[in-house]
Amino acid sequence: MRLIVLSGPPSSGKTSVLRYSLGHLIKEGKRAAVVKLDCLVGGDEKDYKKSGIECVTGLSGFICPDHYLATNIDRIIAWGRSKKLDFLVIESAGLCNRCSPHLEGVLAVSVMDMLSGMNTPRKVGPLLKSADIVILTRGDIISQTEREVFRVRVSEVNRKARVLEVNGLTGQRTLMLAKQMKKAPVLKIKHKLQLRYPMPSAVCSFCLGERRVGEEFAGGNVKLMELPEKSQIRKKKELEV
Repeated sequence: MRLIVLSGPPSSGKTSVLRYSLGHLIKEGKRAAVVKLDCLVGGDEKDYKKSGIECVTGLSGFICPDHYLATNIDRIIAWGRSKKLDFLVIESAGLCNRCSPHLEGVLAVSVMDMLSGMNTPRKVGPLLKSADIVILTRGDIISQTEREVFRVRVSEVNRKARVLEVNGLTGQRTLMLAKQMKKAPVLKIKHKLQLRYPMPSAVCSFCLGERRVGEEFAGGNVKLMELPEKSQIRKKKELEV
């Protein structure tokens, strides 16, 4: 079985791209399924079903979806093996630019929406930096110049990744992603999985349910912001005048 982790910010086109890509593999007689990780609400099962793709949804609720993935990865793989799948794709819910769901020895695909802004690649962390393949969507809506600038920004962040522009609405160029999926490493029975990049280290009073805000209620891993003193602000204004 080949395991693939596909991630990206919300509404970047992950599900649409995946439906078409896995559709190509299913037409070749391959058995493929998706485990969709979301936080509060699912709903993509119907869309996958229309494409003949089995989908199981896991809702992380109050837990970070990346932590949810790391905790449940053994169950997910066991389920895929029980189905005798050729391809199992985990579609992760990327909620912040510090997400890091990619695994060592597993094909890592990151989906980026080119409408999100030219500086978006520079603001995204391990989600983009540690990907093997970067899928760019909605490029048909912007100019050729903007597409080229966005690709350059992506390559500045991740020079090793293969970048593919895909149309999630029509499925154009999704066959290229399907071909890359066929090159994904076969997951061995006793494969020891680990993250490519550590997750955010945040165990604080707010993680444990504290609702009152402010420094006096913060405990655990706390990072305080350094702000300029009033005198420094006053001097800066005087210089500007």
